[in-house]
Amino acid sequence: MKIGNTIYFDHQATTPLDARVLEDMLPYFGDSFGNPHSNDHIIGWRASKCVDKAAEEAARMIGADRDEIIFTSGATEANNLALLGVGRRAASGSRKKILVSEIEHKCVLEVCRVLHEQHGYELEYLPVHASGVLNIDALKRLMSEEVLIVTVMAVNNEIGTIQDIAEISKIVRSAGALLHCDAAQAPCAMDMSKLGEQVDMLSLSAHKMHGPQGIGALYLRRPLLNEIEPLVYGGGQQGAMRSGTLPLALCVGMGIASRLIVETSLDARQSLSNLRDDFVEKLKASSWSISINGCEGKHRHPGNANLAFEGFDAQEILGALQPQLAASTGSACTTGTPETSHVLRAIGLSEREARSSIRFSLGRGTTHDEVDQAANSILDTLEKIASR
Repeated sequence: MKIGNTIYFDHQATTPLDARVLEDMLPYFGDSFGNPHSNDHIIGWRASKCVDKAAEEAARMIGADRDEIIFTSGATEANNLALLGVGRRAASGSRKKILVSEIEHKCVLEVCRVLHEQHGYELEYLPVHASGVLNIDALKRLMSEEVLIVTVMAVNNEIGTIQDIAEISKIVRSAGALLHCDAAQAPCAMDMSKLGEQVDMLSLSAHKMHGPQGIGALYLRRPLLNEIEPLVYGGGQQGAMRSGTLPLALCVGMGIASRLIVETSLDARQSLSNLRDDFVEKLKASSWSISINGCEGKHRHPGNANLAFEGFDAQEILGALQPQLAASTGSACTTGTPETSHVLRAIGLSEREARSSIRFSLGRGTTHDEVDQAANSILDTLEKIASR
């Protein structure tokens, strides 16, 4: 898609709000407003019913039940609530170890650091292969009755690797540990209908799946609903798990976005994958040394292309591409961080290779013409930089 004259290839940073989602949200900014926690009149009852429906749609997307969904401000809060919530409540128990993959989002890594420094948990980092796929042998080796939580993201936000959550779940549950999954990037990448059966906690973000910014959700498997220490205290909303008045319009928007994800066909994801492959091939067919970071094929987010441009600096390329093309060097949540991507370093890239890498993320609405225009703009830019 284009925003003005700019081709947008940064869908893993945020997705455009689907017009159907916006249309269904608009009434709740007007006459259909209401506090969903007002229990004494019909306006509140109607608002509460809309929130319940939204939770039901989000739950259906992952194969869960409505009462297992807790709305949050986004996946970062959901990750904090899941990991800090369980970790603080279980701090006096015998399970004092947390296993976390090396390529998790920074918010997960930071929460695990807090649990280590403030609550005495031992952290073990799970290595990944060059493809970004979790090293299953390492997971098996590190699993024990001392492990409380294993946290592995479903789809990586930088290199797009899709993990085998079903296999990971069997290993984790065989040791009696809990499995947390940051699934913010999963809705546009994979079928999520079985995730609710495979994990104990799962984090979502509406703006990563063509919903509104400012809302997400945490799935908590029902037996855990009384095993979480809240982060936010107050009026006891959402079963006292996350107090505060819920944003009605945003909840509705996340529900509609979840429904549209359920209706997305495998063919739609395959079409996106084909567009991505065309884009990559056009670039690799040039005289420049361009390689793809991470895995290829069905184990990669269909819209993700993380590419290394040998001999070039990624920031220089992106700067020279403005305003024709929007892409990024990595996670938007770590923008301004001076060090190179921890994800790219974890899969074996050198400092120089990591600094030459750009994440292009195509999405719903990307066209063949835009793929051609983007590839041509990149190749023209490389030529201009090299000739300086």
